[in-house]
Amino acid sequence: MWKFLVPLGLFAVLGVFLFVGLQRDPSYVPSPLIGKPAPEFSLPSLYDPNYPVSSKELQGKPWVLNVWGTWCGGCRQEHPVLMEIARRGEIPLIGLDWKDDSAAAQQWLSELGDPYAAVAADVVGRTAIDWGVYGAPETFLISADGIVLYKHIAPMTMEVWMKEFLPRIEAAEAANGGQT
Repeated sequence: MWKFLVPLGLFAVLGVFLFVGLQRDPSYVPSPLIGKPAPEFSLPSLYDPNYPVSSKELQGKPWVLNVWGTWCGGCRQEHPVLMEIARRGEIPLIGLDWKDDSAAAQQWLSELGDPYAAVAADVVGRTAIDWGVYGAPETFLISADGIVLYKHIAPMTMEVWMKEFLPRIEAAEAANGGQT
């Protein structure tokens, strides 16, 4: 009798795990950086390699890091949304041009518009690795004191911006004395 109950029990446990797994959002991958200090970086500016873009310069106010590349279809899809977010002026957007040709990236931003306050060129991809990036686009929200508050994987939409980012930005501003 036991020889039938043990496999049946194992099958039932496996079925429960499968059922629970199927109920989860496959696009959601939690970041180990949430609640921890953002990785520091200092990279050449996309526009002038002699001028570095540094995370230390961004301390003291909340900011958003958007990882993108001209080779990324989702990045093209989200670009009009980033332009709208930049137009609203709620928070500085910093671009991390990941494993890309700088001339192509400059042309892209010239043609489509530049939503970024600064663009760092991560040609080798080392900084993206430090941030735990495994695909583009990915967007991070960082607090004034340099803590990663949120990570969004996939093209940004206004719905995601309004639902996930704005409430966190408002909370971060309140924690920072209402200043951005």
